[in-house]
Amino acid sequence: MTGKLKERVIIVTGASRGIGAATARQLVQAGANVILTARSAQTARAAGEETGAALALACDVTDNAAVTDAVSQVEKRFGRIDAIVNNAGTIEPIGSIIDTDPQAWADAIRTNLVGVYHCVRAVLPTMLRTGGGTIVNLSTGAAFRPLEGWSAYCSSKAGLAMFTRTIAHEYGEQGVSAIGLSPGLVDTGMQSSVRSAGINPVSQIPQEDLTPPQEPAMAIAWLCGPDGASYAGSEVDIRDPEFRKAAGLQPL
Repeated sequence: MTGKLKERVIIVTGASRGIGAATARQLVQAGANVILTARSAQTARAAGEETGAALALACDVTDNAAVTDAVSQVEKRFGRIDAIVNNAGTIEPIGSIIDTDPQAWADAIRTNLVGVYHCVRAVLPTMLRTGGGTIVNLSTGAAFRPLEGWSAYCSSKAGLAMFTRTIAHEYGEQGVSAIGLSPGLVDTGMQSSVRSAGINPVSQIPQEDLTPPQEPAMAIAWLCGPDGASYAGSEVDIRDPEFRKAAGLQPL
């Protein structure tokens, strides 16, 4: 889809590796001005150079002031924000509820849910001023189906799914498309943690059976384009045949 997102300004959070980095590369190839974020400045700079992003910023999504500052920098440089991909997330802590650390459990909620709230709240004024925009939140089937050992992840992603619907409910008529995308089981560092933990059936899936990050990256890039609005307010499963056909993905 080279050139299809020409000059669109798109932020990708947690873009130093995995799905985030693959998405940044895909969006750059499609012609977008990509702003990627990572927790450290050094990591962000390295990822920016590797992906060809227009701007790389250090930003911890759990820090509202840091998010506000990053969005302000994007606004000053580009004058608009057409889309944001809320990819930053964590699956830790993995373990039975009684064995998890309360602080780590709360940190997961802050990253996976509160962090997305910070980002959405920061970009909405600019999107509304310029006639709308696209918000893609990285979702998961675990938002709707409990899995042993993933209480923090499942709970935070369930909250995120409702948050996506709420964004659409409040701002859909003003041109803001909010979409949740479940990317499936992708070969990333998160899945390495899952395999190491050895809890629940997902940990037993061989690495060679996982999807490469490039596939969800293609799906996200398509959702950031004009046709993605048809999925506004919904949770999209990348395995859905109709979606795959619309997004130009190969049939499973």
